[in-house]
Amino acid sequence: MMLTVGVLYGGRSGEHDVSLCSAASVVTALDPSKYRVVAIGIDRDGKWHVQDNPAIVDDRDFGRILELKKTGVWTINHYEDGGRLYLSEAESGRKVYVDVIFPALHGTFCEDGTLQGLLELAMVPYVGADVLGSAVGMDKDVSKRLLRDGGIPVVPWVTITADQWVDDKSACVSIAGNIGFPLFVKPANAGSSVGVRKCKDPGDLAHDIEYALQYDSKVLIEKSINAREIECAVLGNERPEASALGEVIPSHEFYSYEAKYIDPEGARLDIPAKIENRLASAIRAAAVSAYRLLNCSGMARVDFFLEKGSGSFFLNEINTLPGFTRISMYPKLWKESGIEYSQLIDRLIGLALDRHRKRMKLKRDK
Repeated sequence: MMLTVGVLYGGRSGEHDVSLCSAASVVTALDPSKYRVVAIGIDRDGKWHVQDNPAIVDDRDFGRILELKKTGVWTINHYEDGGRLYLSEAESGRKVYVDVIFPALHGTFCEDGTLQGLLELAMVPYVGADVLGSAVGMDKDVSKRLLRDGGIPVVPWVTITADQWVDDKSACVSIAGNIGFPLFVKPANAGSSVGVRKCKDPGDLAHDIEYALQYDSKVLIEKSINAREIECAVLGNERPEASALGEVIPSHEFYSYEAKYIDPEGARLDIPAKIENRLASAIRAAAVSAYRLLNCSGMARVDFFLEKGSGSFFLNEINTLPGFTRISMYPKLWKESGIEYSQLIDRLIGLALDRHRKRMKLKRDK
């Protein structure tokens, strides 16, 4: 029986446009002999829209994207229906059924556990981390605390909440400044470097904190270190595997949103990264350890800083729904490791179904 895969894309986050690009690649790569594909776009207001034969179109900034059109008022079931998700259009009464969800989504309301909670309530299989892994992975403050306590090295940081900022701005600036300049100011719950500023001048710190607080109610103030940016892809549920390593070499001052997505010359990716074997093995082992510590499953991209001079490495962050275009780091790392893009999609769907089967066997009553 052919599986119906619902590719979810768009969303309410600041990474909406990036998601359209990931979705175009996923939809194109799904093998039509194995899967029936249903594209489900989430608009910027959070409304879901089943797409009829969506087109892949050219985009000035992102190359090729999957169109997202508003197609009526769709409701989503929040209860078990034989392990499927079904959507119903209010006016026409049309129903669409989906066996497994592939979230080609990024950022807030997409990879922070909120979407995963909805899918758990509907008892439908989905690709990627579950509610806990998604929520913890998204919150840079919580994940750094767990990683630190688990023995994974992280860059020194302090956290400031919106309430603390309102209560005493001068105290917050003083605490943040103790990290030392230059430093990074970043929202605790955002991806793709949205809302991130590199602050070199103490006089700019208050402004940069207020800028980051536009994107989240909690911001991290993090030490800037002179480092290479190394990334590792992890794949699996109970027995995760680490890919070869890659290095991001930005042409901008840091790997900003513009460098990642807008400027075609914003960065160069070196795969495999030019790192001595013993050090590469240690980083890959740390990636798997972090994946387990943060309760990840399915997939994640784990990003490290490799300090120039000392050779020390620090885990920067973990991304549980990484960019998924054919030229994104996550699939490119697995291609280097021997898994082609379409095979990777098959593996991820298989992992989603396997986790779902195991959960459905658990007792939920006495």
